[in-house]
Amino acid sequence: MDAAATAVTVFHRPARDAAFREWLELMAETARAMDGFVNSSVAVTGDPLFDHGFSVTFRSEPALHAFLDSAERAGALSDGAALGFHCKSSDLIFVEGESPPPGIGVFRHSVAHDKEAEFEATEARLVAVSSKFPGFEGAALFPSDGGRWFSVLRFRTERQLSEWLRSDERAAALPELRAKLTEDFTMDAHTTPFGSTVRTVGGETRMTPTWKTAMMVLLVLYPTVMVLSRFLGPVLDRLAAPPWLALWLSQIISVGLMSYFLSPAVASWFRRWLDPIDGASPRVSVMGAAVVVVLYALTLLLFASVRWLQYWDYD
Repeated sequence: MDAAATAVTVFHRPARDAAFREWLELMAETARAMDGFVNSSVAVTGDPLFDHGFSVTFRSEPALHAFLDSAERAGALSDGAALGFHCKSSDLIFVEGESPPPGIGVFRHSVAHDKEAEFEATEARLVAVSSKFPGFEGAALFPSDGGRWFSVLRFRTERQLSEWLRSDERAAALPELRAKLTEDFTMDAHTTPFGSTVRTVGGETRMTPTWKTAMMVLLVLYPTVMVLSRFLGPVLDRLAAPPWLALWLSQIISVGLMSYFLSPAVASWFRRWLDPIDGASPRVSVMGAAVVVVLYALTLLLFASVRWLQYWDYD
């Protein structure tokens, strides 16, 4: 089943706020006419530190992209540009259950009734503190029905976002924020290059158990090393690379492939199992581990039985 997907568009500060909001209502009407529309929201801008923004959610990622790529939306954006309303960045896409783009933090808040104004003011003070950290690019705050607000924090890199999340300044500011909520905020999951998923729940950062991360690394590492030994090894031998250099070059390639391509792809297949919240139950943990062990066996069988892949039998 497809997961809900949200697009957030951030705009430069408009010269005419009332006209900008009228135009965003037309944008919302355009989205409502598309299949799969769920809701839309206009960012609050009571404080100058908040970005102007518009969010729209659809029942699935394909439905969201159908709206984003539609001629109707392109026409609406063109009309907005003619009025002086220009996008500040490319659209930010958040798919339920998946990590946000690097450097982007998405926080969900259950705001207590009659505390909306206090919550907004507290968020503004929190943004003011975060804006002093390296790489800060902006923040947008979106209200929604039923008191479920969400905020989007943008840093230039994932490392800079992590430094802010771990900072003493942020920790000192959080108690005031929690006082405006009916339950503690949550942060959408982040996945590291080697498959660990990081989530903030109840104000605490939780991470994939080390044993699961180790199992994922082994699942990707073994076939990567075997394939490189079979195909890259002979090339390095023909180039007369000494063993110490050949091994170093092979490791550079294997780490690069695992970090940027293989581990993220495999981690996406095991998203629930790796999630420190959704995959925490013994049943999910055992079932996921069993699947990984079966994949181990299939990989071993492949390299044990297919002579073409056995690098040690080739001259």
